Amino acid sequence: MKNQVQLITYVDRLGGGGLRDLRALLSGRDAPLAGLFGGVHLLPFFHRIDGADAGFDPIDHTRVDERLGDWADVRALAQDIDVMADVIVNHMSIESPQFRDYAEHGDTSPHAGLFLTFDTVFPHGATEHDLLAIYRPRPGLPFTTTTLQGGERKILWTTFTPQQVDIDVRHPSGQAYLDGILRTLADAKVSMVRLDAVGYAIKRAGQSCFMTPETFGFIAEFAAMAKAQGIEVLVEIHAYHQRQIEIARAVDWVYDFALPPLVLHAFSFHTAEPLKRWIGMRPHNALTVLDTHDGIGIIDIGADAADRTGHPGLVPDDELDQLVERIHTNSRGHSRRATGAAASNLDLYQVNCSFYDALARDDRAYLLARAIQFFLPGVPQVYYVGLLAGENDMALLSRTGVGRDINRSHYSRTDIDAALAKPVVQRLIELIRLRNRHPAFNGEFELRASDADTLAMRWHAGDDEVQLEVNFRTLAHRLSGCTHGVGFEWRFDEASVVV
Repeated sequence: MKNQVQLITYVDRLGGGGLRDLRALLSGRDAPLAGLFGGVHLLPFFHRIDGADAGFDPIDHTRVDERLGDWADVRALAQDIDVMADVIVNHMSIESPQFRDYAEHGDTSPHAGLFLTFDTVFPHGATEHDLLAIYRPRPGLPFTTTTLQGGERKILWTTFTPQQVDIDVRHPSGQAYLDGILRTLADAKVSMVRLDAVGYAIKRAGQSCFMTPETFGFIAEFAAMAKAQGIEVLVEIHAYHQRQIEIARAVDWVYDFALPPLVLHAFSFHTAEPLKRWIGMRPHNALTVLDTHDGIGIIDIGADAADRTGHPGLVPDDELDQLVERIHTNSRGHSRRATGAAASNLDLYQVNCSFYDALARDDRAYLLARAIQFFLPGVPQVYYVGLLAGENDMALLSRTGVGRDINRSHYSRTDIDAALAKPVVQRLIELIRLRNRHPAFNGEFELRASDADTLAMRWHAGDDEVQLEVNFRTLAHRLSGCTHGVGFEWRFDEASVVV
């Protein structure tokens, strides 16, 4: 993967068109974002994109939604920029051809073994202890009762919603299904896949059914399958921070999901200490993010739910609670209306809010947060709403009632042009180009000694260097360096100054 900033976006929500329109934005003649990104993570573009979970409940994972284009369009985009796609390994839509056939024919269907039922995991029944041991990021147990067309009743395993039936990834049908997806993506020149919801893929009676030793084994097997197709693997897991470190040892890439809440904590509590502790231990094979299509994770810096005393979080529990309240305050209460029981289809451990609103739309703080993200070892990704310093979309939330839609706006080309004219967006684009082009970012990273309220970092490669210092109490800062013998200082509230 290129050591350059990547974009995360829905195909249709950035520019209002399909794959060809997105390509024209990113790499076409006179494209407004030409050369800005080394790669693009296309959020689910499979048939279909407007199901129960914004494309994460695919009907057909090997078919591009025809409203967006086709596989030839994906290959064309991949000629210009690295493309990442999702593999939703845990579940598929109840409207898929496979499930429809199963619903019609029951256990005589060739796809019967593809879907995970209660009996598959608990053939001899389940005890209260078995059921309470199951980890689910949403209220209630992960089961949905359905009646097949022949009248037989089944209890399906549905981790997320009743419309998303879990797959038995250990069954030959499940393995063949996933292998077919990988072959389709490889043929389209997709260079990386993100394993969505993989932490829930393996279920065993009496276990939490989340990130068990068997799950690590499955991830390793899938990564080997992907590597055979020339595809790198990114694992998407929200979990206790030590678990992320363990996962990173076994895969190509992980997300640094601890970074967003730690950055917000630093600005809120005027201390860099928790953030510096994390920088000292975090894996370097990480994709750094501040925002994604999901909410801002909280569990990632909290204590281990299984042993809160023995495995404390990166910040104390009371400060974590205060941080959530600060986000609600900064967003003028918008995030509260989009989070938890206030809206449907939500993960309990995430706060739904644009990152720009989480920082109270403070341009300087927002740019400093992005600079911190870009300075950490790993490959940065910027979500399309964050790229445009997007504000909470209360109109979309009101229409859909889905909390995460607060940060999933639809931008027309006119909207994009207007956003690109904003000074904060122009400065962010300059910062992205600095991160992509400065040779020091291909060298050695150093976390420098600093006061408790200050974060200081440096990259150097030969005579080239770049350093960032941020005081979270005063927002005093300095980004400076040297390139080919020429010094420079980059300010967050004025044009860059060469010294």
